[in-house]
Amino acid sequence: QVQLVESGGGLVQSGGSLRLSCVPSGRRISSINTMGWYRQAPEKERELVATITTGGYTRYSDSVKGRFTISRDNANRVYLQMNSLKPEDTAIYYCNAKGRVVVNVEGAAAEFDRWGQGTQVTVSS
Repeated sequence: QVQLVESGGGLVQSGGSLRLSCVPSGRRISSINTMGWYRQAPEKERELVATITTGGYTRYSDSVKGRFTISRDNANRVYLQMNSLKPEDTAIYYCNAKGRVVVNVEGAAAEFDRWGQGTQVTVSS
């Protein structure tokens, strides 16, 4: 299993900044292909914020382009630097890890999709 622990959320004023951190652990860390951040606001569906692959390819939601930056370090930690925060950024932010592992001697692989517990980001007007 892969476990993900998020931190860094909080309450900030509009225009402020926060940096979220995601720390993965478990025996399948080496099988992770993509990590990212998703968010879910009240009464809304969970949406993609940003992702980063093991090769360094990044993808951003249009709503955060130019304001948020996703990055990773050599310890497999993933970060989300959030600048120029807006009230509409208020949501629970979830770290996500996607990958695949070989599950039998025939070489069959299974995809996995793991989520952290979430960290609350609140941006006041």
